[in-house]
Amino acid sequence: MTTYAVDPKTTQASIEAALGALLKSSAIRLGELTIFVDAADYLQATKILRDDPNCRFEQLMDLCGVDYSTYKDQPQVGLRYCVVCHLLSVSLNQRVRLKVFAPDDSFPVVQSLCDVWASANWFEREAFDLFGIVFEGHSDLRRILTDYGFIGHPFRKDFPISGHVEMRYDAEQKRVVYQPVTIEPREITPRIIREENYGGLH
Repeated sequence: MTTYAVDPKTTQASIEAALGALLKSSAIRLGELTIFVDAADYLQATKILRDDPNCRFEQLMDLCGVDYSTYKDQPQVGLRYCVVCHLLSVSLNQRVRLKVFAPDDSFPVVQSLCDVWASANWFEREAFDLFGIVFEGHSDLRRILTDYGFIGHPFRKDFPISGHVEMRYDAEQKRVVYQPVTIEPREITPRIIREENYGGLH
């Protein structure tokens, strides 16, 4: 017997009833439900989404950061850094995307969800490493993908493509050394073939 996922409208109604005033907005696009909460309500809202009998989102499938500073190549409107969570209810066969914006662009901070879902641990470390979003209450918030001496957060839109420093092993010093980036940026223009009969096409 095939079990189909719950209609997003049904999930939306259940979440609206469960979160009440904590829910800032919700929308269904392309068959997927996205909800927004304020940073101050983020931790409380996730606990409700996990525990409410009509929600029961037992699993955090993914958590990532987003930098909206040049979203769709437009000037920034509103807050810059967003944390996006994808939640799954195995028991009720429903999904939701939860978004929360860090209230301070200069020092983005939101609550950690490690006490709600253990899987948040490495996801939050990745968002911290790549976007510089701080997760308050995380017990071991440190870089996970870049080197310990890495400067900056490489997924921020204003991070230079070539980075700031490079690392190499120095055989004479017999150790790893850091130095300014030596890569010279260059523009690569693809070769364009304009032969009319190229490839047998007429």
